[in-house]
Amino acid sequence: MTLAQLHRDESLRQREFPVAVHKVYLAHAGVSPLPRRVSGAIAACAAAGGIADQETGLGELLSQARQRAAQLLGADPREVALSGSTTAGLATVANGLDWRTGDNVLLYFEDYPSNIYPWMALASRGVNVRHLHAPALGQITLDAVLESVDARTRLVALASCHFISGWRPDLGAIGRALRERKILFCVDGIQTLGAFPTTVDAVDFLAADSHKWLLGPCASGLLYVRHELQDQLRPTVLGWNNVRCPDYVAQSELSLRRDARRYEPASHNILGIAGLNAALELILEMGVDTIAARLLSQRAHLVAALDARGYEVLHADAPPTHAGGIVSFFKPGEDMAALHARLASGGVEGSLRVDREGRRYLRLSPHFYNTDAELERALGFL
Repeated sequence: MTLAQLHRDESLRQREFPVAVHKVYLAHAGVSPLPRRVSGAIAACAAAGGIADQETGLGELLSQARQRAAQLLGADPREVALSGSTTAGLATVANGLDWRTGDNVLLYFEDYPSNIYPWMALASRGVNVRHLHAPALGQITLDAVLESVDARTRLVALASCHFISGWRPDLGAIGRALRERKILFCVDGIQTLGAFPTTVDAVDFLAADSHKWLLGPCASGLLYVRHELQDQLRPTVLGWNNVRCPDYVAQSELSLRRDARRYEPASHNILGIAGLNAALELILEMGVDTIAARLLSQRAHLVAALDARGYEVLHADAPPTHAGGIVSFFKPGEDMAALHARLASGGVEGSLRVDREGRRYLRLSPHFYNTDAELERALGFL
């Protein structure tokens, strides 16, 4: 299936994305509806008893999901753990490093709380939290990062795209500069993985669940840990799956697996991984570069139309290298909650988001299968 085929054949589009039959879904930055391929994979696994044909089939499923995730990230499969939620992955990094009193972590306090709280909790271990200052919501630049780190900065934790403003920082430039300074770089990748190229060439750790742009189920995501750092990042939970126990017999010494599977301590979410695997297959089949180009085209369409209607769009003039699939907008004096409700009553699903100052935004986040006609239908309610 190609993007051109999908948009040329409405029956194919509605069959592959059943949500399109009932509504215009423009909230993929929140929780995505499952494509037929993904829900079908979960149903097939459940019909088989949820055990993926016992151990042989389970091994094949885990291996395939790991390989596809690695392909999407530009990583080695041995660097990918099937860890569940973004929060769990980030917490694994935060809690697993050997922190020293006086170390500091740099984060952006306006990021999603999943990428804030695990680092804040390190204060009890003598770690200082620094807040990066951006000129506008989510607008993180290399200069701002470098101005905020010092000789005691141990790690920088950033998101690959801001969840309200849609700004995408240059992860490559930031990561390379941090590596030169021997500062670790951890990324919350949930708002770009499956939407834009999100490679880990300059990243040390990355966590992302699959229920947004990857079009997978909730709590079935991945954790990337650079191979050279796996001995430094201590697993915080130990169990039968990440500590060697031949024939399920406990051993007298704790011997961890030699790759990222050391961060998978217990039984896997088999149904979730079946869905994740199918979602990864779909994204790779469509091509992430093709998806990214489509999302930027949709963004340009929406920004121009919203501007013509007098709305203020966050980072409306962001260059393509920094623009994401998220379009958030407001109009002074207009009740954005009422507008959100009006769209919902008309069968258009968007998201209502609020910043720290209490300003409300309507957030639209279409995916590659949404049509221009659907975008026009949404704009018609404005």
